[in-house]
Amino acid sequence: MAEDVASQSDQIKSLRTDVDGLKVQMSDISKASARPVLAGNIDGAKGMPSSAAAQDFVAKYLRRGDQSGVELKSFSGASGPEGGFAVPQEIDALIGATLKDISPIRSIATVVQTGTAGYRKLVTTGGTPSGWVSETAGRPETDTPDFNEIAPPSGELYANPAASQAMLDDAAFDVESWLADEIAREFAQAEGAAFVGGSGVNQPRGFLNATVTDESDDVRAFGSLQYVPSGASGSFDSEDVLVDLVHTLRPAYRQGASFVMNSSTLAHIRKFKTADGAFLWQPSLASGQPATLLGYPVVEAEDMPDIAADSLSIAFGNFRAGYLIAERSATSILRDPFTNKPFVHFYATKRVGGQIMNSEAIKLMQFSAS
Repeated sequence: MAEDVASQSDQIKSLRTDVDGLKVQMSDISKASARPVLAGNIDGAKGMPSSAAAQDFVAKYLRRGDQSGVELKSFSGASGPEGGFAVPQEIDALIGATLKDISPIRSIATVVQTGTAGYRKLVTTGGTPSGWVSETAGRPETDTPDFNEIAPPSGELYANPAASQAMLDDAAFDVESWLADEIAREFAQAEGAAFVGGSGVNQPRGFLNATVTDESDDVRAFGSLQYVPSGASGSFDSEDVLVDLVHTLRPAYRQGASFVMNSSTLAHIRKFKTADGAFLWQPSLASGQPATLLGYPVVEAEDMPDIAADSLSIAFGNFRAGYLIAERSATSILRDPFTNKPFVHFYATKRVGGQIMNSEAIKLMQFSAS
């Protein structure tokens, strides 16, 4: 009986020894499987069977640094076959763009929101005459002012770019926001050009497209602008004509008035000096304040024409009182994924109009002898 017990005890010890050995082996196998696989099946790891060249490379070069019999080549990202295919390309999420010149006329003009029926404004001309009388004298009838109606011609700006659904899903940047920003920039540039020189046919009528004459305010027809000649065709006769332009505008409109010209004309004027050598153009000394010419702000509008024979290259006036911009609403964008599958269209529209509101508040300089 005792012999049987001793035999069973020996068997249990032997079994425990075998189990401990299996645990050690399993631990070694687990560690080996956790190592990264190099070139397929090496030392029993999973993967494709390794070649003799790969095993020789591992055994000699990687483990012992022995370069004998091993062909070495350099890797470079400059060429695709030499390693460039393995280098991932990154695209910046911010898309660079060339900036467009946007007219600042909107910022200095009067802007109103209109309804669906359009916009009308009444403007009186001539004022209300009055007279002096004695205490007991009769009061004869005085004239009444004349009314003129302003109805700014308008048009509709539109854009209809398209992008594929795959592009919207997979692009590394926000395509929809980028398109919306591009549309806003384009609309701002297009409407700014129309406020200056628009024809009035399916678009605003620019202030340079009004009738111009050298007649004074007292005899000029309503809606026509007075110009001051520069004294020479395509150039300045002297710097004094700028002073004449300023004082042609009535004092009531000079407060809040500004010069409007493009950068080429401004570069020409910035070289003007007075008799004592002082520049007429004065740079701004405070942040956020515009430069001044004869004490009035200078607004750069690149849609103004360059100096040439008979060109209207400089405007001076109170544009808040002189030019009216009427818009239906802000830009609206319709996302259309159905019309032209698999493309998604972004249909953007904006209705805007513009016209001279008070022709006495804006004066022009014409580069002509008279």
